Amino acid sequence: MNVLLALVALVVAVGAAVAVMLAVRKRAPEGSYFSDGDRASGVFGVLATCFAIFAGFVILLAFTSYDESRSGSEAEALTVIQQFETAQFLPTDVRDELAGAIECYGRSVVHEEWPRMQEGSDGEAINPWGPRMFALLRSTTPDSAAEQSAYDKWLDQTSDREAARHDRIHGAAGIIPFSLWLVLFLSAALILAYMLFFADSGERARSQAMLMGSAAAMIVATLLVIDALDHPYRSGPGAIQPVAMERTLTLIEEARTAIGTDPAVPCDEDGAALEA
Repeated sequence: MNVLLALVALVVAVGAAVAVMLAVRKRAPEGSYFSDGDRASGVFGVLATCFAIFAGFVILLAFTSYDESRSGSEAEALTVIQQFETAQFLPTDVRDELAGAIECYGRSVVHEEWPRMQEGSDGEAINPWGPRMFALLRSTTPDSAAEQSAYDKWLDQTSDREAARHDRIHGAAGIIPFSLWLVLFLSAALILAYMLFFADSGERARSQAMLMGSAAAMIVATLLVIDALDHPYRSGPGAIQPVAMERTLTLIEEARTAIGTDPAVPCDEDGAALEA
C-alpha cells in the first residue's frame, strides 16, 4: 500500500465526513435528532459492534492469505537452492544444464514474475523454466545409486517447489470477494449516516467534528488495512518482496565458487532464455 495515497485518502475521507456533520449540525435541533439518546446510542453500539466483528473476520482472512503468500515465497526460495545442490549428484549429461535452469528459474521469479504480481496478476502463466527442467530430467537415465537417489529427490523437491509457488501467487490478485467488500462499504456508510443523526446544534462544533472524525478515521483506516493485506505485493511498507529468492541466487553464486564449477547459465540476468 502506498503510504502517501493512503494518508491522502484518510484525510480526504475524514475531512468530508466532518464537513457533512458540521453542515447537518447547523439545522439540527438541540440534543440531536433523537428524542431518546440512550436508545439511539444502544442501536449505534449494535451497528458498530457488528461492523467490528465482520471487519475482524475479513482481516483474519486477508492476513491468512498474506501469511501464506509470504511463507510460500520463502519455501520456494529454499527449495530452489536445495534443487541446485541436488543437481550436482545427477547424471553428468544433465547436471550442469539443470543447475543452470534452476538458477534461471530463480532469476525469472525475481525479475519477471514479481513485477506481474505487483500489478495484480493472478500468475496464470507458468514459469517457462519448469517444463524445460522436466524435459531435461526425462531425457536422462540414472545409473548409480547416488544418481537414482538424486533423481528421486529432485522429483520430490519439484513437487515442493510447485506447491510453494502456488502459495506465493494465489494472493497476488486478492482473495476477498466483491460481496464481502460490498458488505464492508455498506456497513461503513450506514454507520456514518447514522452518526449524522447525532448532530446537535447545542454542542460545540469541535466536539461534533471530533465525534464524526474519529469514527470516520477508524473505519477508513480499517478498510485501508484490509486492502493492503488483500494485495500483499503492492509497493509500500509491508509489501512482500523477493528477498528470499534474491538471497538464494546469491547463495547459488557462492556455491558455484565453493565447488569450483562455473558452467554457462542459459539465461540473462532477468531470467529470460538466451538465444541458441
